Amino acid sequence: MNKERESHIVNAQGRPLGRLAVEIADLLRGKRKGDFAPHKDVGDFVTVQNFKKVRFTGQKALQKQYFRHSGYLGNLHTATLGELFEKQPQEVLRKAVWGMLPTNKLRPRQIKRLKVEL
Repeated sequence: MNKERESHIVNAQGRPLGRLAVEIADLLRGKRKGDFAPHKDVGDFVTVQNFKKVRFTGQKALQKQYFRHSGYLGNLHTATLGELFEKQPQEVLRKAVWGMLPTNKLRPRQIKRLKVEL
């Protein structure tokens, strides 16, 4: 089975995070290809440029929170979208796209084809 993967460059300047993540998830899955099937990994490579200039609508930068837990009691760490965007902007996009990919064994393979340029 020969997989011909294309490379797509997406400009994030001035675009809302959610709409950008939807477009990227579709490209990573290969939904725009004629031979798309949910169980096949036919997606393309995606490079996102100008991600530092992405737009957050409403009060999301202050109100949206990300959680992580180490597994030990009392070690729940929270960060707002604004704080995480300052420290690791590429992680904000990765988490948004990760949530829009289907939860199956293809998801880790598909997310590896995403590259973010600040």
